[in-house]
Amino acid sequence: MEVLVASAIGLLTAVGVYLVLRRQTFPVVIGTVFLSYGVNLFLFATGRLAVNQPPIYAAGAAGYADPLPQALVLTAIVISFGMTALVVVLALRSFLETGSDSVEDSPAAADETAAAQVTTDQARP
Repeated sequence: MEVLVASAIGLLTAVGVYLVLRRQTFPVVIGTVFLSYGVNLFLFATGRLAVNQPPIYAAGAAGYADPLPQALVLTAIVISFGMTALVVVLALRSFLETGSDSVEDSPAAADETAAAQVTTDQARP
């Protein structure tokens, strides 16, 4: 079971990193979602889930479930939701201003490319 969970965490992380490195904005948004799922699963798996154990330590109980991983995952879900909303708004604004989803078609990238080309042309005799 540990191998399956570790493989799922690795797969989610690999897919997330691959999508974040794409040149369009929509795959970057999906990549951040996959990365957040991978982190949430990792945090949840490190908590060593206990079945049929009370969530708070009691005097007569043989053990208890650790509430810290659940709290960390809940916090990570809220943060990833906010981060995803911000990235979606930024991607939408970028698309509406440039008319393209590609990062290479942005006006700032075109200005930098043109400036580099002028510098290269001036350096040639």
